[in-house]
Amino acid sequence: EVQLVASGGDLVQPGGSLRLSCVASGFIFKNYAISWVRQAPGKGLEWVSGVSADGRNIFYADSVKGRFTVSRDNARNTVYLQLTSLKHEDTAMYFCAKGDMYRIPAGWDRAESQGTEVTVSS
Repeated sequence: EVQLVASGGDLVQPGGSLRLSCVASGFIFKNYAISWVRQAPGKGLEWVSGVSADGRNIFYADSVKGRFTVSRDNARNTVYLQLTSLKHEDTAMYFCAKGDMYRIPAGWDRAESQGTEVTVSS
């Protein structure tokens, strides 16, 4: 069974930082690109960042470029998202999804991904 479990979300003040982790199981992690996806309250899904299977190629949405950093550790089946200079508009549930690094993976099964909540508020 494919599972991607994100953690590390919290309530943080504007300008603050967080590090999210996503631990994967049920598939050969090192063979798949991974994306971070978020959903703000009352809004649709937004692709945030993606990393290739070997970690060498990394992409970001314009909304987070220069503030967020994605990385992965294939030995630990884990992908990370470092969030800095957080803004109110970064408030969302954050998920990771396998299979694409440029966009929300086609056919992504939300049931595979357990999200973590980030709230940016003073």
